[in-house]
Amino acid sequence: MSRPDGRPTIVVAHGAWHRPSSWDATREALAGLGYQTRVPALPSAGREPAPTASMYDDAEVLRREVAAVDGPVAVLAHSYGGVPTAQGVADPTRVTRLVFVAAYLLDEGESIFTFHRLATPEDTSGTFPLIRNPRVALYHDMPDAPAGQALDGLVAQSLRSFTDPVTTAAWRDIPSTYVVCADDRALRPVHQEKMSARATTRRRLAGGHSPYLAAPERFAALVDEILRSDLA
Repeated sequence: MSRPDGRPTIVVAHGAWHRPSSWDATREALAGLGYQTRVPALPSAGREPAPTASMYDDAEVLRREVAAVDGPVAVLAHSYGGVPTAQGVADPTRVTRLVFVAAYLLDEGESIFTFHRLATPEDTSGTFPLIRNPRVALYHDMPDAPAGQALDGLVAQSLRSFTDPVTTAAWRDIPSTYVVCADDRALRPVHQEKMSARATTRRRLAGGHSPYLAAPERFAALVDEILRSDLA
């Protein structure tokens, strides 16, 4: 149901190699601040993702998730999740804010491969290798126990999701905030700064690539602050 205070429901676009459960701690923190959240499973990530699961499949899942919400929606995109968000969340009458966190904020014609100036392979079936040294790249600012739990939860990611180009850029029509993670070891801050120039507003957060896991309550407070600015 639509919230009487106008507060949006938050739809989360999770990152590559991750599952919705990785957001449980932040969902709990956001619930404590009065937010309802939805974290759909993106088909490009899974124990055995379909060999041709595409970014467009993920975008369609997000589109349907947004359409199922009664009332305003904010989309919170992390890392790879920024790509299907730009592609599939293009309804400014429903979505009040896009929040990109250490995320790919791509323009029309760009893919993750082309952004990094990588040649797109002829065969895009199969999976993309897990990022090198994920303990450092993804969770370097987390204690060993929760980092180990996060590592155990990582799954495979389809190659095609990284090579599909964006054909529409939702951030051109919907207000957006980019959160630069200043000590990110996975998506370099210099790349984040470049993409953040496309957003309506920009914020910076100390720490690494996964603030929603490293400091859920602090991260939830930042999201709350961003979304409250739309209600002022």
